[in-house]
Amino acid sequence: MSNTAPTINTNNNDAEPTTNDYDDLDYTALTDALEQTVFENFDDGLYIGMMSGTSLDGMDAVLCQFASDSENTQQPLQLITSHSQNFPARLREVLLALCQPNGTAALTPNFDEPNDLVSELDWFGWASREYSEFASEVVNTLLQQADTDSESVLAIGCHGQTVRHRPQMAVTLQLLDANIIAERTAISVVSDFRRRDMAVGGQGAPLVPAFHKALFSDSASTRILLNLGGIANITVLPANDDPVIGYDTGPANLLLDAWAKQHIDKDYDQDGVWAQSGQVIEPLLNQLLEHPFFAQPHPKSTGREDFNLSWLKSELQAFDKTATDTRYSAADVQATLTELTAISACDQINQFISNQKQSSVYVCGGGALNRYLMTRLQAHLPHWAVTTTTELGLQPTWVESVAFAWLARQTLMGETGNLPAVTGARKGVVLGQVCFA
Repeated sequence: MSNTAPTINTNNNDAEPTTNDYDDLDYTALTDALEQTVFENFDDGLYIGMMSGTSLDGMDAVLCQFASDSENTQQPLQLITSHSQNFPARLREVLLALCQPNGTAALTPNFDEPNDLVSELDWFGWASREYSEFASEVVNTLLQQADTDSESVLAIGCHGQTVRHRPQMAVTLQLLDANIIAERTAISVVSDFRRRDMAVGGQGAPLVPAFHKALFSDSASTRILLNLGGIANITVLPANDDPVIGYDTGPANLLLDAWAKQHIDKDYDQDGVWAQSGQVIEPLLNQLLEHPFFAQPHPKSTGREDFNLSWLKSELQAFDKTATDTRYSAADVQATLTELTAISACDQINQFISNQKQSSVYVCGGGALNRYLMTRLQAHLPHWAVTTTTELGLQPTWVESVAFAWLARQTLMGETGNLPAVTGARKGVVLGQVCFA
């Protein structure tokens, strides 16, 4: 990183300064110079944001530039280039196993892997290295596509892969070795965004609403953003000065993709066509909605620990034992899971728009590409237009990656990155740790 403190000349010769020389320094001017050098130069430079979410479908990366906060501009963000790359199959397999308690017990090392991969910690270490090497490859490909050198980029904001999120225990764990990425790319890396929020009583999630507020808020109207990643979460951006509200609403692509992979051997249900071919199983839907997470007050967050394929299978077994008619297809279950995502999100959204004039819900994340899911959202929000963040100038698949570029910028500028009203933290804090290149 080229931003360095200015050289201080205390006299006109080469002798070491004396105590009296130091006494003559203008420390106020020195502090001002340091603040200007360390922070202000980070305001409008190039940043890379990276995200691999709960759905584990791959890694997204963006190269972008933010307008200075002091500039009066209609273009606060310039997305220069973007790149998405699927995980190597073996890395994805191990990451999925690590996301489940004791999930690595069924793993055995391949012939080209160390024989001493025998514990969950061993697999965590292996995956952390492989994930970081892969992330470095994604960054270097992004730079090549943009015809940009690493010296032009101020920092990479890399969230890492969440393998355990236990907010009730004030514990969250993101798998990543920022040292590898900094070394392979020659760019400083900001990571570990969640734990500082937890240190002040927050849940460490969701963090993206702070970015939503900075980029998408509108003084003339209330806006609702719905992110459909592995987990669904909402951000309520009031038109007035009321606090922003944001929290997880329940599962989204996490269950949809897992069920599709198991039954039609596809990574996801393209456009929701398979789900649309089935029928919603209403008694099963009602049973799934009894999960205690849905009744919890916000702020709240969740993940694979609560919603996973094993949980779904146990719910189906319980349903089969009690239902009078258990004739249903795998497509029916997919339709039911789609409805679960739509209803659990819209039930929360409707709490905030009942007294609002007609406006829009802006959807982002991979679920915005699921046409059937979008129609179900619209069905449950008949008085609001359900559209995507493309209408706000940013394609839905890149919102979270850009958010972590923005969070990295906040860190380097010494600005807070969390919203206490969203995460439940006692105060706003600067998030993330920096690994300098």
